[in-house]
Amino acid sequence: MSIHSTHFWAKTLLLSSAAAALMMLTGCSKQQTEEQVTLNIGFQKYGLLPILKERGVLDEALQKQGVNVKWVEFPAGPQLLEGLNVGSVAFGEAGEAPPIFAQAANSNLVYVANQPAAPKAEALIVQKDSKIQRIQDLKGKRVALNKGSNVHYLLLKLLEANQLTLDDIKVVYLPPSDARAAFEKGAVDAWVIWDPFFAAAEQQIGARVIATGDSLVSNHQFYLADRKFAEAHPKVIQAIVNELNSSTSWVDANQDEAAKLLQKPTGLDFSILKSSISRMGFGVTPISAQVAQEQQAVADAFFEQKLIPKKLNIDAAIIK
Repeated sequence: MSIHSTHFWAKTLLLSSAAAALMMLTGCSKQQTEEQVTLNIGFQKYGLLPILKERGVLDEALQKQGVNVKWVEFPAGPQLLEGLNVGSVAFGEAGEAPPIFAQAANSNLVYVANQPAAPKAEALIVQKDSKIQRIQDLKGKRVALNKGSNVHYLLLKLLEANQLTLDDIKVVYLPPSDARAAFEKGAVDAWVIWDPFFAAAEQQIGARVIATGDSLVSNHQFYLADRKFAEAHPKVIQAIVNELNSSTSWVDANQDEAAKLLQKPTGLDFSILKSSISRMGFGVTPISAQVAQEQQAVADAFFEQKLIPKKLNIDAAIIK
């Protein structure tokens, strides 16, 4: 064989190997199975996913399918879903509001499962010595909340149930850390907030509850995935949902241990975390028609308030 022939075959072999490797990485290989998948999971400091991460049970369950898990931390739901939209993660969890804004921005996300309603895990609170005793007393008062979050919907429903509107109060849009500071200084009269910030305010500064979401809102925690990944790997998604569901049973039965697992990542005291965990919804199941309808109501309310630019069809974003 000539030098030129040897060079030709060596180059051909190199290119073929590179092409095969590229096909495997991009998920295009006909021989690729779920044994060759690396799954990036987005998580936040508080919730069920960080508990699973600390215990290692989800990694173990997915390794049985040959799936390697890489955990990617995000500060909040909106950033996590942006990560899902750009492809840095393929699975994650968020509350009611972030998926609605993501879908409104033409995201490729799909809803795959949810925890049961946890309406007592969010509330409208005031300082312990506040003169505010009921929702009607909020008229003309300054109320802090995170714009476009689950508590934004809670505030709408609280006002509606008491014959008030947003025009009757002075809404101050602040993220949780800034809202906590404003609340403590008296720069706002009330704060609508969720756990674990809610439990922290109760225990650390004696905040008083005016109303929770009980009987007014659902406050579901949703599990979401990249649409292409979910459609290509249904067995992986099902394995995750199964493990999430069984793990909530462990959390429900071992709330002290779960709280201890979250102390380091959150930096919160055990008692705060235990209180927050006690208000979780236990169990993870596929999205039901009822849950889809409830989430549609949240989306419709945000559209009516001009928080999102178009009316959404939540059912279009639910994995079938």
